[in-house]
Amino acid sequence: MHCPLHGAGTDPTRLVGRRISRVVASWHICEGERSEAPLDVWLIDDAGDSIRITTGSDQCLIVESATPHEPYDMGEWGRVEVGEDLGDHPFLRHLGETVTSVAEFALPEQGRTHLEIGFPDGHRVRADCHEGDLRLTRPASGRCPPAACPAPPAAPPNPAPTGGPTRPAPRP
Repeated sequence: MHCPLHGAGTDPTRLVGRRISRVVASWHICEGERSEAPLDVWLIDDAGDSIRITTGSDQCLIVESATPHEPYDMGEWGRVEVGEDLGDHPFLRHLGETVTSVAEFALPEQGRTHLEIGFPDGHRVRADCHEGDLRLTRPASGRCPPAACPAPPAAPPNPAPTGGPTRPAPRP
């Protein structure tokens, strides 16, 4: 997917069939508070290849081959920490699993808008840019464990036939 500002990046479909062996993320920390979402996520597969997912200044989603960078200090604006155990996000639930599918979505004037990565249990992780920030979510997958699914609503009772206006019965 070609972004006018950042180029095509790498093809994330190469993850299909590979096992996610490590997930590394970077987080902005300012005045002791960590950002709600990671700035970058690196999916490192069992072959040692690393794919970085982050956002661009033009609201695109950047997917590129890159190794995790080092943490860095931003002075009065805080620092960026990088590591494997710095916070919770949906990819961590799939550590050690094999990627079964990748779907990319794009707009011609913007480039890649979001990416969905699927796993053997039928669940997916969606990465997109929301108000300039990387957002990782688990979209509805169509699968619902029986214990967690609500019972289907009861069928409505059959309505009484209306048959039109009522007329008095004829007199004999």
